[in-house]
Amino acid sequence: MKTNMNIRKRLLLGTSAVCLISIALSSCVKLNNSEYYNPPSAFVTVIQASPDEPNFDFYLDNDKVNSNILGYGDYIDYFRAYARQRNAHFYTTGTMTPGFSDTVTFLPNYIYSLFLANKASSPELVKLIDTLNRPTSGNASIRFVNLSPDAPAVDLVVKNGATVVSNKTYKKHSSFVPVAGGTTYTFEVHQAGTGTVLATLPTTTLNSGFVYTIWLQGLATPTNGSDGLSAKIMINAQF
Repeated sequence: MKTNMNIRKRLLLGTSAVCLISIALSSCVKLNNSEYYNPPSAFVTVIQASPDEPNFDFYLDNDKVNSNILGYGDYIDYFRAYARQRNAHFYTTGTMTPGFSDTVTFLPNYIYSLFLANKASSPELVKLIDTLNRPTSGNASIRFVNLSPDAPAVDLVVKNGATVVSNKTYKKHSSFVPVAGGTTYTFEVHQAGTGTVLATLPTTTLNSGFVYTIWLQGLATPTNGSDGLSAKIMINAQF
């Protein structure tokens, strides 16, 4: 579904510092002294969820996007990208050594999440459309994505409480669903339909008016001590 970009949404960009901006999905290119062209644009965030990859720099076409190292479980804040088919490149940090490349198409006035997923031997790019609507009064919104290539179908569950999202296999995701805001949660990822806990998200307070994504990453059968299953969370927007 296309996000209604006539509403001036305020995105919360950053993992620690609060940086609020109003989305304006165009940037002006000056053609001459009196004319400007507004290239059609999208907004994009990139998440590195491939467990056995090195640290990366992310490029669209020939332009480097990230300023900080993109490591496993890290993400790049939303950035403006020209809307067309683009070449996405993940290069080993500080080099032009290719790790993975793919083409991706962005449509004007859409907001996207790009997840680098699967193992280094078979990486793939998972593109989701982010429909960032204002949560209802007193609520937050969360979306869940299963990005573990060898995990079974999973549920997202509040510890000792309700199931929030059910039966998501690899690369499947929920819509953004409402939960009570101003509340502290411990979320668990269960094997679908069971009480078997596969991963636990550290206790997190979800604020009213915020939009979040939780994802499962890693391997159910790990190859080392750092690529087992884990759950991560990011903030997509604040209203």
